[in-house]
Formats: sequence, C-alpha cells, structure tokens
Amino acid sequence: MKWVTREKAKVDRIACPWLIKKFIDPEAEFLFVPAEQVLKISQQQNAIPFDVPEVELGHHEDKCSFDAIIEKYKLNDKALWELAQIVRGADTRNQTLTLESAGLAAIAEGFRAMTKNDYDNISKQFYVYDALYEFCKMRVGK
Repeated sequence: MKWVTREKAKVDRIACPWLIKKFIDPEAEFLFVPAEQVLKISQQQNAIPFDVPEVELGHHEDKCSFDAIIEKYKLNDKALWELAQIVRGADTRNQTLTLESAGLAAIAEGFRAMTKNDYDNISKQFYVYDALYEFCKMRVGK
C-alpha cells in the first residue's frame, strides 16, 4: 500500500504511519508532499491520502486521522484506543484530553525541529509510539 500526506509531520502524520506499519501493512510506503499537492499525488501514485481536509482518513468532529484509521480497519485493540486518546489530545486543541497528550505534542515538535526530513522523523519517533503502545497495554491490563 502507498499512502500520502502533508510534509513537515508532527503528531498525527507520524502516529498514522506507525499504526499502518505495525497493524495494517508492514511494507507500506509513505509520501510526504506539500499540502496543496496531496490529492493530486494521491491520484497520480494511487496512494491513500490521510490527515488532510476532506478525506476519509482525516479529522472528523473531535477525532483525528489516527482514530479514522483505527475505525476504518476495525482495529479492536483496547491499548490502541487508549493510545488514540493520547494522540488525539496531542494533535488537536484539546491537549488536556490525557495527561500524556501535551508531552507527546512537545516531543513531536522537538523531533520535527531536530530531524532532517519526514523520513528521518518517522525512523526516530516510531520508538516513541512503540513505548506509548506498551504503556497503554499495561494501562488496560493487557
């Protein structure tokens, strides 16, 4: 599967590739392009767009793209739903949604500032999501 989203990823655009690679398609390929080119590149490359306005796997009401992917692919894992709340809080205006949300937002901003591009960012931040997922598994008693 090929996926496309906006460049200069921070929270949702890093969390979603982690989710996709971990639970949907380990061989997934990601394209990070200027926002105005996402839909055009999606058509040209036969890629699934995410985390852009007006797409199925984007923000809807108070939920973010991470939530949309969990719902679409029916990932019924309580720890993932717990992680989704942390991501949602970090990626939306509701950073008080969970105790961890504001911290994740700060960590994501720091990674975005210190990495050379979105691919470097993913390679470094996936460990953060691995750790948060393990934390969420402990929290839900898994």
